[in-house]
Amino acid sequence: MDKEYSIVFKNVSKIYKLKAKNKKFAKDKKNYKHTKFYALKDISFAIEKGSVVGVLGTNGSGKSTLSIVLSGISDIDEGEMIVNGEQALIAINTGLNPQLTGMENIDLKGALLGLSKKRIEEIKESVIDFAEIGDFIYQPVKKYSSGMKSRLGFAINLALDPDIYIIDEALSVGDKAFAQKCLDKMAELKKEGKTIIFISHALPQVRKFCNQALWLEGGQFKEFGDIDEVADHYAEYVEYYNGLSKKEKQEERDRKFAARIIEPKEKKRWHFFKK
Repeated sequence: MDKEYSIVFKNVSKIYKLKAKNKKFAKDKKNYKHTKFYALKDISFAIEKGSVVGVLGTNGSGKSTLSIVLSGISDIDEGEMIVNGEQALIAINTGLNPQLTGMENIDLKGALLGLSKKRIEEIKESVIDFAEIGDFIYQPVKKYSSGMKSRLGFAINLALDPDIYIIDEALSVGDKAFAQKCLDKMAELKKEGKTIIFISHALPQVRKFCNQALWLEGGQFKEFGDIDEVADHYAEYVEYYNGLSKKEKQEERDRKFAARIIEPKEKKRWHFFKK
């Protein structure tokens, strides 16, 4: 029997314009503003339906770029991305209008996904109960702390019940009790066969919760497979990197970034398929 895949990447790349602070990497100093770089470069992997995948990588490796690409917020520039099912991104500040109240954000998110007014009203109670932000639900989101934003965003996306959850550092803020509540809920979703992409710097948490891991480094694919094997290799690299001197660390970062620079004439091509 053929495997069912929730997400398939085939040589996917995401390209951004190079900002002025990285002028030293530009090929043409006079026209450095036109220089571009790979946020993600030639990434290929396939995630089976019902998998729980931890995304690992040091700062600037492309993890958050991967999350917004997977969620459909940003298009790819090269390759093919296939997504089977509805996906939701749970990340700090993502998907919330700061000018609207928490309650109005529930209405907005539901409307954008095509839910009826009746269905939106049905999910409100579960969102309010899970978020545990009290009367702040009636206050503008711009007055929320990072933890409160995370709580509301998490609660809304849980209630919307997507096929694929993309969780980007959403549990890194707020209290430990709420983080555990979220992990417990995700464990239930895991049993239900939901596909979960879990991006976190907390390696012990990733090891405990995920069954597979995807390691990105410098915007490029490093490894994908069994959680323990990939996590062990990633931990070894982190230990190596942390053992470098300040100068050596900078040289390592510069080397990775230089490898992501694109010549101005390089062409872009992309295809996106959603079933």
